[in-house]
Amino acid sequence: MPRFNTDKMIYPIVAYGAQVLRKVSQDIKPDYPGLQELIADMWETMYASYGVGLAAPQINKDIRLFVMDSEQIFANLEEDEKNLYPDGPGVKKVFINAHIDSAEGDEWAYNEGCLSIPKIREDVYRPETITMSYLDEHFQPHTETFNGITARVIQHEYDHIEGKLFIDYLKPLRRKLLQGKLNDISKGKVQVDYKMVFPK
Repeated sequence: MPRFNTDKMIYPIVAYGAQVLRKVSQDIKPDYPGLQELIADMWETMYASYGVGLAAPQINKDIRLFVMDSEQIFANLEEDEKNLYPDGPGVKKVFINAHIDSAEGDEWAYNEGCLSIPKIREDVYRPETITMSYLDEHFQPHTETFNGITARVIQHEYDHIEGKLFIDYLKPLRRKLLQGKLNDISKGKVQVDYKMVFPK
């Protein structure tokens, strides 16, 4: 786990039920106030919350910005597990104003969780490969293709800036069975080892 910088802000994670998690986020321009500091704070917040990705809506900002570090996942895999995924050793990137251009390959299941929905993990099916257009932290444009676990993390974070959550992919009955736990999260009836803010 990276060491924390004491001069960086660690934001509380917005919990399930907050309206910002259901809004489609807005594109930003290079003159967005304090952007580089915000990105640094998002890295710090992500690591302090033991996450592998963090989107701006999760810190109550409805802008198209997210960070992700799938290198952490590969660092914790056994050697034989690493061979199962084609995207090792992972990537660490900033995505600004991202848009998915295409999704390809077979959909495959992976047990996902979310910092905004703690204590709940579910198998989610997502396409194997995506091609995405985005700007980096220097506002340089990129179009790249990602696959494997890296593509999954990116899709999960991309959903956040589209107002979607991983539980939206669950079958209605499974979602209904989880509703009690989801309501408890909204009310703050959950214990986590990172800072959160609750809507109710």
